[in-house]
Amino acid sequence: MSAEHDPPSEERYDNPRRWWALGALVASALVLSFDITILNVALPTLAADLEASTTQQQWIVDAFLVVFAAAMLPAGLLGDRFGRRRMLIVGLTALLAGSAVGALVDSAEPLIAARAVMGLGAALVAPLALSVVPTLFGPGERAKAVAALGAALAAGMPLGPLVGGWLLDHYWWGSIFLVNVPMAAAGVLACVLLLPESKDPAAPRVDAISSVLAVAGLATLVFGVIEGPSRGWDDPLVIGTLIGSVPILAGLVLRERKRDHPMLDVGLLRNRGFAWNTVTVALVTMIMTGLLFVVPQYLQAVRGADAMTTGVQLMPMMGGLLVGTRIVVPLQRALGARAVIVAGLVVLAAAGIVGSTTEAGSGYGLTATWLTITGVGAGLALVPAMDTALEHLPSDRAGVGSGMLMTTRQLGSAIGVALLGSLLTQTYQNRLSVDGLPEAAADVVGHSVVAAHLVADEIGGTAGAGLVDSANSAFMDGMSLSLLVSAGAALVTALLAGLLLPSRPPERADEPSKEPSSESDGGGSDGATVSAPRDGEPGAAKSVGGAGLASGDSEREE
Repeated sequence: MSAEHDPPSEERYDNPRRWWALGALVASALVLSFDITILNVALPTLAADLEASTTQQQWIVDAFLVVFAAAMLPAGLLGDRFGRRRMLIVGLTALLAGSAVGALVDSAEPLIAARAVMGLGAALVAPLALSVVPTLFGPGERAKAVAALGAALAAGMPLGPLVGGWLLDHYWWGSIFLVNVPMAAAGVLACVLLLPESKDPAAPRVDAISSVLAVAGLATLVFGVIEGPSRGWDDPLVIGTLIGSVPILAGLVLRERKRDHPMLDVGLLRNRGFAWNTVTVALVTMIMTGLLFVVPQYLQAVRGADAMTTGVQLMPMMGGLLVGTRIVVPLQRALGARAVIVAGLVVLAAAGIVGSTTEAGSGYGLTATWLTITGVGAGLALVPAMDTALEHLPSDRAGVGSGMLMTTRQLGSAIGVALLGSLLTQTYQNRLSVDGLPEAAADVVGHSVVAAHLVADEIGGTAGAGLVDSANSAFMDGMSLSLLVSAGAALVTALLAGLLLPSRPPERADEPSKEPSSESDGGGSDGATVSAPRDGEPGAAKSVGGAGLASGDSEREE
């Protein structure tokens, strides 16, 4: 047996730099977690300072998410083959460069390009920061290390809007990107000085064609959804991209099915436990990300809050999410995962229904209430769905399966911004009254509610006040529709989850299944498969596909 495949020994984990190296990984995770949420409170400011339409705002968010989702598929394989430290540094450097460029641009188009570069960097940082942990820490310390990384990733959700709001109240909008530069630079330096290199020479090759198909297919689909409201759903380009995305994504699926080591193992979706939990994860992420795109515009443009206040007023959603994740474990133990997931989706639907009653003149108390309920429902549904999805993976496919799960989450985020943002834009433009406005002004106010307020300030008087009322009412109609659609999607998913999710957890087995049996494919009573082995056992998951923990038996270089 070769050295790189020997069982891991405790001597391998006695590197005195390992805790400092963990600090480098935590710094990398913080850069990523801030970047995901810090932008939300800045969208109204970008609309005003860059004259960005709602469609362009969608692209500023989704350029990051689409590239993030697609590039995460091969990211883990790149780290396994060429070195996890090396590719982690590449990812942090891309984040640094994209952030620096994004802070200095003066229009929406180059900012969208910079966000795409940042998405590429994030796709490398997210899975590789986690996959390095088993090469540094033995089973006795691994849980603490993973918890530290998890805390760093989780910190971005509540802190991102607060930090972004504070920066926008004291500096220009580019500061929300510039703040990433010193953090990413510190992460690169720490990786170079503290993190040992590790790789797996037996890792399969990255399929460049599949990677291109993934990016092209997702980008084409999202382009059609985002551009539909502004160009018109009968526009040839919109129709062409929506239809054209189907053969591209179908080609990706067919190509991956023929590969011995696929990045996207669609065969796993025959397992009911994995498939429907993954659908739940995607839906909850879609709703949360879509709301984080819509709600800050409501708080700032319609309610008149400044950026910092907006960050604070988003906290009920984060607080509800924390409550949901705290109570979910005892509930899951008492009621089972399926019951808790269904309950979480129903709570999420209730939040959407309550939120749809919000009007322009409603007090913040109503908004805080349904934001809190949204967070609780998301926590109740998301945590057991992710946990149970991973439980249903055979150990020899844990890496590619967890990669699919993470990719699906990011895809849900991209679709959430595209779909809910498009519903908002379409309704806003249809309900907005521009009677009496010059043609040029009417075109501007149709871009976004922020643009309408700016034009109203220039007009002044009764006409300006009327435009504000019309714009606010049109925006609220669009937000209400987005919330009702979210509620309907959550209810449908709750019904399907109640009918199709396995009622029992998967059975444990000592040996991994090399091929899915008929039972694991969903033909049995509960669609169960064997689960991943415990830390330190042979067969621990590698980061194949981009997200799983790399096995402790990979080659390591000091």
